[in-house]
Amino acid sequence: MSDGTETVKTSSDVLEGIRRNVPPQHCGWCGRRLEQQGVTKGRRRRYCGQSCRQRAYERRTALQRSGLPEDAVVLSDTELAALQDKLFQLRCAAEDVVTAADDGAASDELRRMAQELARSAQDLERLR
Repeated sequence: MSDGTETVKTSSDVLEGIRRNVPPQHCGWCGRRLEQQGVTKGRRRRYCGQSCRQRAYERRTALQRSGLPEDAVVLSDTELAALQDKLFQLRCAAEDVVTAADDGAASDELRRMAQELARSAQDLERLR
């Protein structure tokens, strides 16, 4: 039942609703999470700073000169080894959770292991 009064949304209420529904953005170079800007006009930021923007530009121009596709990922031997190590850690953490669940581990132990698994996955999200 209504008491006859209407609620009026202000423009700041509408903008706040828009900001909350926007998924988090990440830097196109380093992968850091970009801060949500209060301004909703114009283009969204793609990089966290000028140095990341410059590195991305250098990569794009190097790719154009080399003839590699735009979405190519080039890793050094060291970077590849580090990526393989992180993937191995993630797989081991997932296997540990499955083994603990099969062995009837307590819920607090499973929660701790799941948090470790999530941390390993977050580390993989930051590839650069």
